[in-house]
Amino acid sequence: MSYWLLKSEPGTFSIDDLAASPKKTTAWDGVRNYQARNFIRDGMKKGDLAFFYHSSCPVPGIVGIVEIASAAYPDETAFDPEEKYYDPKSERDNPRWFAVDVKLKRKLKKQIDLGKLKQYAGDRLSDMKLLQRGNRLSVMPVSKKHWQFINSLE
Repeated sequence: MSYWLLKSEPGTFSIDDLAASPKKTTAWDGVRNYQARNFIRDGMKKGDLAFFYHSSCPVPGIVGIVEIASAAYPDETAFDPEEKYYDPKSERDNPRWFAVDVKLKRKLKKQIDLGKLKQYAGDRLSDMKLLQRGNRLSVMPVSKKHWQFINSLE
């Protein structure tokens, strides 16, 4: 099993939006960064777990845990000119962008704020991608040791 962190702006799609989705499941689509796309396409597997992280908000942080509920598949928003994430260079027989379905496992009892995570940046979370300077990826891997430690902070 692999572990991940998925960022979303709560004004765009929040943990509560996921909780209100049918079967608490939705497509994690609209990713338009090649490195993040590669994580989705090549790394994520059905059954993997991920932290749901609220970003670009007054208090960013981890707010829940989701399960990767499908294998990667072509991101349909890339093919629809009416969609915000339309990409005219993405072709159905050679898709450029991918999505996975995510299912809410649970909301955290208490958000684990970015500030709290940064307290451990020089120690227990020293090599965590989220805490590295300039890392703005919306999808990133989380090591098993980081996963276990962060869960202990709740």
